[in-house]
Amino acid sequence: MKFNYSWGNTRNDLLAGVTVAAISLPQAMAYALIAGVDPRFGLYSAIVVTLVASIFGSSKHLINGPTNAISLVVFSALGFFNPDARLDAYQAMFLLGIMIGCIQILIAIFKLGDLTRYISESVVIGFMAGAGTLVGLTQLGNLTGLRDRGTGQQHVLYRIWLTLSGGHVNPRALGIGVGTIVLVVLLRQLARKYRLPQFDMLMGLIVAALVAAAFGWSKPALDGKTVISVVGSVPRNLPMPHIPQIRFWWVKELSGSALAIAFLGLLEALAIAKSIANTTRQSLDYNRQCLAEGLANLTGGFFQCLPGSGSLTRSAINFQAGAVSRLSGVFAAGTVALVVVALAPFARYIPKSALAGLLLVTAVRLVDWKRLSYAMRASRYDAALVLVTAFSAIFISVEFSILIGVALSILMFVPRAALLRWTELVVSSDRVVRERLPEDRPCTAMVLYDLEGELFFGAAPELDRCFDHLKRRTEAEDIRFVVLRLKRTRNPDMVSLERFDHFLHDMEARGVTVLLCGVRPALAKAMANLRFHDWLPAHCVFPEEAEKFSATLKAVRHVYELLEDNPCDHCLQGEFVGVDQPPLYYLV
Repeated sequence: MKFNYSWGNTRNDLLAGVTVAAISLPQAMAYALIAGVDPRFGLYSAIVVTLVASIFGSSKHLINGPTNAISLVVFSALGFFNPDARLDAYQAMFLLGIMIGCIQILIAIFKLGDLTRYISESVVIGFMAGAGTLVGLTQLGNLTGLRDRGTGQQHVLYRIWLTLSGGHVNPRALGIGVGTIVLVVLLRQLARKYRLPQFDMLMGLIVAALVAAAFGWSKPALDGKTVISVVGSVPRNLPMPHIPQIRFWWVKELSGSALAIAFLGLLEALAIAKSIANTTRQSLDYNRQCLAEGLANLTGGFFQCLPGSGSLTRSAINFQAGAVSRLSGVFAAGTVALVVVALAPFARYIPKSALAGLLLVTAVRLVDWKRLSYAMRASRYDAALVLVTAFSAIFISVEFSILIGVALSILMFVPRAALLRWTELVVSSDRVVRERLPEDRPCTAMVLYDLEGELFFGAAPELDRCFDHLKRRTEAEDIRFVVLRLKRTRNPDMVSLERFDHFLHDMEARGVTVLLCGVRPALAKAMANLRFHDWLPAHCVFPEEAEKFSATLKAVRHVYELLEDNPCDHCLQGEFVGVDQPPLYYLV
């Protein structure tokens, strides 16, 4: 295959990478703050995780690194540590990244990447709504300049309450935070109006840091304290290899969160990649992208990184900035690395309240309000999934909320999938096969039913009810012929085929002939595998026909041919019996 990559492509990728880096810097520090860890780990993730995923990934535009949702789940996962045990929490976070990477790599090895498409979009929307709400709540302490209170064993909402009710608001910190929010919102509107690069978050952070420095609020006093809380020192070096501590009780505590983050990360990354690929028409290899996600998190765990995934914001900016290949992600990671080496000492003057302001804006943008409204109005099923997942994220646990949503979606879907519909048909007086109406005369010559739905084990009770009804009716009305239309049935399994076997044998023993019409290839193959042909006559099975023919009509005509004496008033009214009868039409 010819590889066509020019200097013009390199220039486009470089410009896109630098643009992405501009937004990655403040986001990386902000997302680390969400996770409750040192901002430098977010920066390291924006270098290592972004670089590795860009090298091994499938999407040309997906940018990996720290994300809002993943950071929030990491914060919840590390909740069993007390606020003072920061060093242990850091080591556990590195271990968590390795565990996440291993799970994602296993998913790729066993080619399970396509399974993520079975997670309902309503679950994702609900998770984002709940996560966005929790992001805003967790940053109220930093926004107001209050010190975090509580222990790791307490629920996050209770800890937020202790923080907000246990101190005095710092008006300077609150002013910096609110000012940052206003500035970022205004800059984003200007950027959209004049089609400028989206430097709103970076500019908001720089202005906030300059204002705080100008008033001396971020400068340490003689006792080493500052008027407002600041990020603190960020080492002026690149991430170095590091083997994290492994304590087996940590593994036990983190295993559930690692599984949830692994699936959430893949879902997030693949959804973003597919969304952009729908526009670019790029063909994606989902399992390769899963492998890239796993390698990125695994490598990041050994380089002191915050776990990450695909970023919607940075990927969209990368695409809009004109990136043409995965090299743009490499340039983005390299630019962040250069900035860390050159400007790291200045990061210590960034106010935490300014980062909290950025995160509050991000929390609002995290929720897709249009799609949230759409899901809530679409159906009760979607509304229930959204609400349960969102409330689970807020009141139970962020890392388990998406698993709760997925479990609920399965529980709600199975009864719907098991709904087997059976409808009686008739041959009307104007010689049309259609659904039976209340005013139609009953036919005593034959019973004609249409079955529609999934023929899997979940539908077995409904299939039993249908067959029991047919047995009772044929016995009560002395009917000798039953026609079952199966064209709208799908995916037969052993349980349903066993029910058909018993029903056909029971009806044969009673002297009732059952004709199966519209038999689809999958059902025909399954019947052949179970050797139905050894005892079921070939003239009782009518395979699915082309559109201009009808297996149902063939079965009905065959019944009339077999009827030696037909005293049925319904049939005689339509004069169905006769040599020169006109053709039957078909309508259901």
